[in-house]
Amino acid sequence: MKIGYARTSTLEQVAGFEAQIEELETQGCGKIFKEQVSSVAQRKQLAQALDYMREGDTLVVTKLDRLARSMRHLGEIVETVKGKDAHLQILNLGIDTSNATGELVLNLLGAVSQFERQIMLERQREGIAKAKSEGKYKGRKPTARAKGDEVLKLASDGVSATEIAKKLEIGRASVYRILRN
Repeated sequence: MKIGYARTSTLEQVAGFEAQIEELETQGCGKIFKEQVSSVAQRKQLAQALDYMREGDTLVVTKLDRLARSMRHLGEIVETVKGKDAHLQILNLGIDTSNATGELVLNLLGAVSQFERQIMLERQREGIAKAKSEGKYKGRKPTARAKGDEVLKLASDGVSATEIAKKLEIGRASVYRILRN
């Protein structure tokens, strides 16, 4: 049986979501699991799709980024699928792990994807370091510390830490940190 999985990150991506479902139906998926969550959030429908799979089934997704958020995550999914003697099919890449070539291509693409991500993060770190050295990058402003005088005044007036936090729109832990220092 072909089992489809469709995911979008936001509710605004309705058109893309419907296109995924339509494509999965066209591919003959007998059951389609769908959800609208971020790739880093807990994906209950993906877990259910993997649990639903049986020997000989194929998990079908339209794009790799709809399925996995990293090479590690992809590896976990592939191992789960393999453990059930099932297969994975990624439509836009023409990958089908029911054969050795499909598995090889999937592993190569996953490795390249992971490499690209690491290069991007490396460039980001270099850019931040350069901006810091030029005095252009100062990071986030310390919002709670900037309100230190107000916190101390309210505390001296007998206002509770919880009320101070609400009134100044800062965290209660920040209030205690300011009072402690």
